[in-house]
Amino acid sequence: MTETTLPADAPLYIVLNAGSGASEKDERRAAIEEVLTAAGRRFHLHLVEDGGELDEAAIAHAGKACANGGILVAAGGDGTINAVARQAVLHGCPFGALPQGTFNYFGRTHGISEDLTEAVHALLGATIRPVQIGSVNGRIFLVNASIGLYPKLLEEREQDKRHYGRSRVVAFLSALKTIFLPHRRLRLTLEAEDRTLHLRTHTLFVGNNRLQMEQVGLTEQAPDVADGELAAVAPKPAGKLGMLGIVLNGVLGRLGDTGDVVTFGFRRMTVRTPFYGRKRIKAAVDGEVLTLSTPLHFEALDGRLRLLVPSGSPAEALS
Repeated sequence: MTETTLPADAPLYIVLNAGSGASEKDERRAAIEEVLTAAGRRFHLHLVEDGGELDEAAIAHAGKACANGGILVAAGGDGTINAVARQAVLHGCPFGALPQGTFNYFGRTHGISEDLTEAVHALLGATIRPVQIGSVNGRIFLVNASIGLYPKLLEEREQDKRHYGRSRVVAFLSALKTIFLPHRRLRLTLEAEDRTLHLRTHTLFVGNNRLQMEQVGLTEQAPDVADGELAAVAPKPAGKLGMLGIVLNGVLGRLGDTGDVVTFGFRRMTVRTPFYGRKRIKAAVDGEVLTLSTPLHFEALDGRLRLLVPSGSPAEALS
């Protein structure tokens, strides 16, 4: 995979989302400014106080980065990084990430430190690596996209985080609570290149991140996902206790041991749902819950994002 270097004076256009851990926004802003000022690097930092303004800020700064030979940078969780990266792809400018979320799968996959000061220092000596992204109905994702129970889980998790704080413990307990709420099983037809599958499942998960598969214990299935592919993951139908077992095995990194998960790799896939007059469905895309029209069209987009990675960072297998 070809990597390129950047001019040492390329300006940085940074979009910092205060909503991703808002209590630390002043410290995060100061940390970014301190490192870049000391390095004598030109930069423009935009603090987004209202999440509803994130897309507008990303569009504006992508345009400036493109016009001035600069780099568009996102500071926040996976949802923030997705929103800003989307504009980097559309405008064709290089993209840097300063991951500050709960799980930070995208940053960890590409060797980007969760320590903000270290991540900013790494930007200064980074190289550009073209990496793979995913797409569902034209909407890009860096980590994953899903339908069914998972979007509902995310909605409940965000509500619980607003009440109890952002932590992995809160995320896990919220997931347990959601499992025991009423929810509908999906009937899906998956058309992926050389196969057609008819499934009943609580959720369909499409991942662009091998680290995430390894974290939940799907390491044995990972070799079935070739370079340039996305991974489809669908638990087989189970009752509430069965779903609880699947979640617990996932948390313990033993999801592959259950035998209750369908997994395969693909480059393009169409998902059809027999919703009898209902043509829209909720989907979670890198942590953001959207409503999409059916059928759903998934595609792996190889090398579409020009990502700044720390010097010496190993190439990710799904990039």
